[in-house]
Amino acid sequence: MNEEVKVGIADMKLLEKEGSLITYALGSCIGISFYDPQIKLASLLHILLPEAQNLSETQVYKFADTGIRKTLKELQLKGGNKRRYLCKLAGGAEMFKLSGNSPVANIGQRNLESVCHILRQEGIYIAAQEVGGNIARTMILEAETGVVRIRTHGVDEILI
Repeated sequence: MNEEVKVGIADMKLLEKEGSLITYALGSCIGISFYDPQIKLASLLHILLPEAQNLSETQVYKFADTGIRKTLKELQLKGGNKRRYLCKLAGGAEMFKLSGNSPVANIGQRNLESVCHILRQEGIYIAAQEVGGNIARTMILEAETGVVRIRTHGVDEILI
């Protein structure tokens, strides 16, 4: 049976060998998939903001910096090896045109920059991405194959 596990906003889930992980409403948020093909270990993280401002923040998956590092630890506990990870990104859109110094101005771009910076620091290669623009995306990661499907309203599904 092909189980489909939903990943909420500021959330992360893991699957081993079978099933799929799905996250919705990737506007300015970023969906980050990690896949270890050797052991068929899949993880999908849905971050909302670039970095945690308060170290006591309890929602570690809400932020790129704390969410990615926590996910990498969880993957390692399951036998994952970051040298083997295929990492794919979706989201980072500019959903609202805002001017001035609003804290949400260009949040999609800031999220993307933060994610890419942290992944570089961790030595993780980004294998594919479907980012930017002004559209929301749904991201699905297949645990058996590592294939990522992207759905967008009014557009044919794509594989990355």
